[in-house]
Amino acid sequence: MTTSSVLVEPALPQAVGPLSATIIELLRRDRPALHIRPIDVPLAEADPYGLDLQLALYVCYELHYRGFAGVNPRWEWNPSLLHLRGRLEEAFLSAVRQDVGEITADDSATAEMDKLAVEPVDGEGPSYYLRDKGTWEQMQEYFVHRSVYHLKEGDPHAWAIPRLAGHAKAAFVAVEFDEFGGGRGDHVHQHLYAELLDAARLDPSYLGYLDAVPADALASVNLMSLFGLHRELRGATIGHFASTEITSSPGSRRLVQALERMGAPDACVAFYQEHVVADAVHEQVVRTDVVEDLIAREPHLERDVVFGIRARDVVEDRLADHMMACWTDNRTSLRRPLV
Repeated sequence: MTTSSVLVEPALPQAVGPLSATIIELLRRDRPALHIRPIDVPLAEADPYGLDLQLALYVCYELHYRGFAGVNPRWEWNPSLLHLRGRLEEAFLSAVRQDVGEITADDSATAEMDKLAVEPVDGEGPSYYLRDKGTWEQMQEYFVHRSVYHLKEGDPHAWAIPRLAGHAKAAFVAVEFDEFGGGRGDHVHQHLYAELLDAARLDPSYLGYLDAVPADALASVNLMSLFGLHRELRGATIGHFASTEITSSPGSRRLVQALERMGAPDACVAFYQEHVVADAVHEQVVRTDVVEDLIAREPHLERDVVFGIRARDVVEDRLADHMMACWTDNRTSLRRPLV
């Protein structure tokens, strides 16, 4: 694996419907127009969790990360595209809010985090399945699903940093510092995941599998970007961040056990072993030093923190259900089989 294979700007993906086709065709133009011109798309007919909308939204968000090869960087702040992105976001966020349901005044962030910290005796889902009876091919598919996040791990949550203050900010940055390798480039989790993909004989390039993953894998990352890019959703960002850190260590432990059972390459085991150790510490920091301090400063954000935790459950459960339905039916969980 070379450094350039990780750092290169990705190619634009293939469109899968009218929403993604409209946006991708716009981005192929050399320069965006300076004036506002409404972009007409059939949004009312789109499934908010569907592949067309999720891919269109992912492409819009990627302009704020590494962009795309051959795409003029001025598209990042083009007002017409931002207006369309806002409409996509509203459709997606409305669907998530409906699935989360009502959050009452009695629902507390502490109680939500306590629930996350309790591991079920008879757990189910991809990490349990892979640990107990999954195949190496299914593990490779799991790697591909997660590549659209782990190759930018830490980045979506980092948008929250300028929106925090005091101890919550300091503690949040301390956790992110670990995600970004503690000052060492070869320890950055994004780099470690690229090494995992390379060791698993998969494509380690950034967004190399954007045309292979299903809508639910994209939605999992889009939710983070949506929360992170909107200051008004900073509470939801912290809730999502807390949920990620609290659930990461036990899930990673199961994946370590699965990989050891399969005799997987050391680089694959090492990535998840790093998360077993680091995220067990992060959980305590996030619970007491980030969430509690944030709510003490801005108590009106507590419902948003709860929403962020539950919203992550909604999109992660959809992805987990998709993988399990495919694997138990002995078919690929990707849009195209790995070769």
